[in-house]
This record gives sequence, C-alpha cells and structure tokens, in this order.
Amino acid sequence: MLILQLYIYSELFFNYVTMFEGLSDKLDRAFKILKGHGHITEINVAETLKDVRKALLDADVSFKIAKQFTDQVKEQALGQHVLTAVSPGQLMVKIVHDELAQLMGGQKTELNLKGDPAIILVAGLQGSGKTTFSAKLANYLKTKRGKKILLVACDVYRPAAIEQLKVLGQQIEVDVYTEDAGNDPVKIAKRAIIHAKEQGSHVVIVDTAGRLAIDEEMMDEISNIKKAINPHETLFVVDSMTGQDAVNTAKAFNERLDYEGVVLTKLDGDTRGGAALSIKSVVNKPIKFVGLGEKMEAIDVFYPERMADRILGMGDIVSLVEKAQEQFDEEEAQQLQRKIAKNQFDFNDFLSQIKQIKKMGNVKDLLGMIPGMGKSIRDLEIDDNAFKGIEAIIHSMTPAERVNPVILNGSRRKRIATGSGTSIQEVNRLMKQFEDTRKMMKMVTANKGKKMGNIMRNMKNMN
Repeated sequence: MLILQLYIYSELFFNYVTMFEGLSDKLDRAFKILKGHGHITEINVAETLKDVRKALLDADVSFKIAKQFTDQVKEQALGQHVLTAVSPGQLMVKIVHDELAQLMGGQKTELNLKGDPAIILVAGLQGSGKTTFSAKLANYLKTKRGKKILLVACDVYRPAAIEQLKVLGQQIEVDVYTEDAGNDPVKIAKRAIIHAKEQGSHVVIVDTAGRLAIDEEMMDEISNIKKAINPHETLFVVDSMTGQDAVNTAKAFNERLDYEGVVLTKLDGDTRGGAALSIKSVVNKPIKFVGLGEKMEAIDVFYPERMADRILGMGDIVSLVEKAQEQFDEEEAQQLQRKIAKNQFDFNDFLSQIKQIKKMGNVKDLLGMIPGMGKSIRDLEIDDNAFKGIEAIIHSMTPAERVNPVILNGSRRKRIATGSGTSIQEVNRLMKQFEDTRKMMKMVTANKGKKMGNIMRNMKNMN
C-alpha cells in the first residue's frame, strides 16, 4: 500500500533530481544506437561503447577504468546473438548492468561484528562526514541489529567535534564516551574500550580526527589508534562529491591503514557518481555503506546490483519494499484493508500513510527506487518538506470533513485553502489525488494476485 501511495504522490511534486542522473541519460542514449538491429556486431557495439565510455568520463570515472570497463563489455557483447524476444539494446543493457555491478564489487559486504565488543574505527578527511556517519551507523546497528553501542569521541582538534557527537548520541539515545579535548586520542580510545567492556556494549564506534588534507601527522595518529585498539573493522569515509579526489584519497588512506571498507557520503548531493564506480577497482576494498542525507536514518547498506539498477533507470524495488516493511504494522494494515473494502478510506488514513512514508526516508530517493519513475519525473525536484502543504490542508479540515470527504463542497474547500495557506487549486488537486488513491487501493484489494506492473499501468490511466 505504501509503495502505491508513494507512486501516486509523485504527481504532486516537482523538481526531482537523482544521483547519476547525467550518467543515466547518456547511457540511455548510447543504448538507442542498437535499437532496430537484428544482432550485435562489432560496428554497432563500437558506436555504443564510445558513448558509454564518454558517459563514464563525464561522470568523473578515470580514463583507465572507463576503458577497462568498456573493453570488458565489448568482450562480453561480441558474438552474442539476440535471444528470443530480446533486442540487441536489451542485451547490451544486461551486459552493462552486470559489468557495472562487478565494477562496484559484485555483491554487498557485511560488517564484521564478531568481537566482544566489536570495534569499528572510522577514518577520513575533515568535512567528509565522519562524525555524522558514526552516529548514523550507531543508530543503524541499534535499531536494525539490536546492538548496544558506545560512540567514542577521538577528534580532539576540530572545534565542537566532541560536542557534536554528544548531541547526536543524545538524539539517537546512544552513550558517548568523551574526555577533555587536550587528552591523547590513542589513550582515549584504549580507555573507551575498557569502559565499553564494563558497560556490556556490543559495538564500539571510534570517531577519529580528520584534516583538510592528507598529512603525516594525521596518518601517524590514526595508525597508532588502530594499532592500540586492533579494530575488527576500519571504515574509510569519503565525500562522494569530490569525484576523482575521493578515489585518490581512498588510495592514500588504504596504503597506510589497510582498511576493510569504504563509506560514500553525500550521494544525495550534486554528484556525478565517479567515486562509487571507481573506488573498488582502485583500492580493491568494498563500499559497505552510503549516506543519503543528514537524517540519522539516511544510511543504506551498499548493494552493487541495486545501484546498477538505479544507474540504468531500472529503479530499486527491493530496497523500497524493505523500507516499507520496516514501517509495516500487521494489525493496522488489516484494519486499513477492511476500511478500503468498505470504501471507508478517509483523510485520517491518508494522513497516516503520509507519516509512514516520511519515516521510510527521503522522498526523492524513495521515488527513484520505483521502476520507470526516474525518467518520468527526472525534471522534478522534491525536498524534505514535500508533504507540508498536503498535511496543512488535511489539518485544516474538520473531523467530520476528514471522515466524510464527500461533504467538501466549494465553500468548505475555500475555507480550507485559507486556513492552510494554500490555494483552492491545491485543495482541488489533493481531492483528486485522494480519490485516485481510494480507487487504486480498492483495485489492489479486489485483485490481490495482480502484478505490480499491471497496477502501475492502470494507475497511469486514471488521470
């Protein structure tokens, strides 16, 4: 239900921008070269891969990796005949998809949490998002894995870094170990491990200091901390918006720390995606997590295949379903089902659905996971306040109007528009969207075995 609701909401929003947007567009244009051909030949493959290579270079992938990638795709493509009902373009998309997934690591890589406690050391340059990621990871392991976490503040140089971690710790209700700013970070880390054992913590996450650039002093300090606490995982956090600089920094850190995994932050920003596509090839270490915003829930395990799906405009329905399941309440769902069957779905239910969708994460990121949605709303942009106008309109209704929308005549709608600070057109648009939601939910209830694709097509025809 939440996924269908989200799909319908997309028509209300505008200015949607997705990461890899430019790369996705260019790859799509490249594949069009093969349309209409009966089979794959060296000539049409060469034309397509020339555009693919250019698209990768524009996404800030290094020339060496872009060439290696297209050479591998060419080797896979040449000589393959078109299968029944599969066009050359579709076959090339599959080959590129599979190679993109391999380029980014092939499959997800789990954290090592076998220690007692498990120790995770977080490293990276200043401004990469280390402290925020440390708190996000703590929140993830607490809420998703049921772990007791201790955060450790070892950044004693950056102004207010210790205070920032304490504030974030309070926000997610996780303990934070701190000492005075003048203390030795190595000794702080060692004492924190002892404290964690005494408190029965399952995981210790050590946030370390960064610098504005790589320097020997920073490298020596982080190396000494690693030797002193012998972490089970060392994660390198890098700002994906820095493109090839991110890859070069990852290489320099790996040569000194030999870390276990990479974390890409700010993938929700104006990034071309080169870091995500290049890091695994350069340092031979997996990307384990990605950061997609400032909220504590804005962190995802990195799945190379799902990322390849999204780069090629295929969506990521698996991740979307997982996020919806996290908000699933069986008793509430059954109650809603009964109301839909009786055509009693009202604005209170509508508002409840909005609240659940907001808990799933960033709206523009969620919409990008729906197959086919990326291209249809590519020129739109959605911010975190996308639902505010809708909520204001519903909150301006009387209890009777929410339960029985049929009584919302012209004068009532005018009053609601004034009370919510919106226009009568916006109120009317919401009313239409509400009716569309009612129809779609009733359709789903009546056709439980119907495929999602058919439902989506029917929904498009309801305008």
